[in-house]
Amino acid sequence: MKKAFILTLIVVFFASFTAFAQNDANAGKNGKAETEVSKDSKKNKKAKVAEITFESLEYDYGNIYKGDNGVCEFKFKNTGKAPLTITKCQASCGCTVPAWPKDPIAPGKTAVIRVKYDTNRIGTINKSITVSSDAINNSVVLHIKGYISEKPVESAPVQDAPMMKAN
Repeated sequence: MKKAFILTLIVVFFASFTAFAQNDANAGKNGKAETEVSKDSKKNKKAKVAEITFESLEYDYGNIYKGDNGVCEFKFKNTGKAPLTITKCQASCGCTVPAWPKDPIAPGKTAVIRVKYDTNRIGTINKSITVSSDAINNSVVLHIKGYISEKPVESAPVQDAPMMKAN
């Protein structure tokens, strides 16, 4: 029993020593261990890859009326070093229809994703659009929000009655 306990301690010691030795081998200049993700990130910054950067990830319609124009735009730029191709834009429901450029966007160039929301639905707008591309950040979620209310009833202008002359 005593031999088994000592043997277990020796195995644990060597296993932990091996783990610490690997961490020391991965240590960067500042002495912190680098993860596989950070190594991949460094490679991607040097490599020629596309990167999509949006000016804003959310569009707020505010308070609009039923039947108003439900089109908004999300402007983006290819901040990478390779052409960017958007493969798909998927809305969270059928009342939201995205349109995106089908041709590749060159590095440094900007483009727009247009989103049309069906404003014939009264109530709160809270929808998402998932943009899929060949960029390093290959999936980006955009959001639209706002509130649609019934248009106020416009009454006909009241006309003044003709004045009668006093005799």
